[in-house]
Amino acid sequence: MTLIARTRARAVETLTLDSPHNRNALSAALVGDLADALTAAGKDPGVRAIVLTHTGNTFSAGADLKDPPHPEALVALLRQIVELSKPVVARVTGHVRAGGLGLLAACDIAAASTDATFAFTEVRIGVAPAVISLPLLPRTDPRALARYYLTGERFDAPEAVATGLLTTCDSDVDTALDPILDGLRRSAPDALAETKRLLTARVLEAFDRDADALNALSARLFSSPQAREGMTAFLERRDPAWVV
Repeated sequence: MTLIARTRARAVETLTLDSPHNRNALSAALVGDLADALTAAGKDPGVRAIVLTHTGNTFSAGADLKDPPHPEALVALLRQIVELSKPVVARVTGHVRAGGLGLLAACDIAAASTDATFAFTEVRIGVAPAVISLPLLPRTDPRALARYYLTGERFDAPEAVATGLLTTCDSDVDTALDPILDGLRRSAPDALAETKRLLTARVLEAFDRDADALNALSARLFSSPQAREGMTAFLERRDPAWVV
């Protein structure tokens, strides 16, 4: 059974993360299913744009600690979103944590409801937001990102817009998305593809330059004693040993 639901309306394909049992965490299975769905939509001439959304109250809780994807698979998924010739639009009506923020940053446009929340929680379990930095660093405000990377603090949708993580937010996310999707439907497919290529060139440079090093960093940190303690503490719902 696929963890991605697919619907279409007026040439916009909606891909819905549908793994409610783990709050749409980025498991090996979900990453693989999403990659397959993106490939199919990218090849379909009837698709003008793609909306990436979710079931439940969480867009994605980040990496699935019980069934994590290989770091290279996550890098490949993020790059696939960036490289896809069709615009990818994130639609968020819930919470986003850790690796889920990498999905948002990889999308061309990201919209959220004003009750959505965001947090880079990696440092609180003993790791770093390594591979998700590939789309994040070129697209977000570095001073704001430094604060939220280093502290793991939760922040709201207006702050996410101010940092560049989101394009827009509204009490009704679909109200914010209506003019965006209308604009994409009015745009010529080849022109969209070439315009996206212009916009993503700097992001893809980061992938070419840094992907191998960040994969290695991720693997090293996830196998460290601090990560083992942090993940155990998370699963046991207690503070890790380093909290002072």
